[in-house]
Amino acid sequence: MGSLSIWHWLIILVVVLVAFGGAGKIPRMMGDMAKGIKAFKSGMREDEEQPAQPPATQPTPAQPAPAAQSTAQPQPAPQPAPAQQPRAHAQ
Repeated sequence: MGSLSIWHWLIILVVVLVAFGGAGKIPRMMGDMAKGIKAFKSGMREDEEQPAQPPATQPTPAQPAPAAQSTAQPQPAPQPAPAQQPRAHAQ
């Protein structure tokens, strides 16, 4: 009662053959899997060979017309505040 008879094995074999479409489909599936693994490995190898490229920069807007530049006055850069000296405490 614990083991399968020859009839059980034949039924399992028929179900497997019907599910996988015969003897030709299994080797094709294994070949496709091997191609997928090879493609994955080559893709990983390409990533290692190429250094990370900086993200694409945004295109700069077109320069304004020269007349618009002549009317605008450039603002001077702000000057940093002078550093303060620490005071010594008298006791």
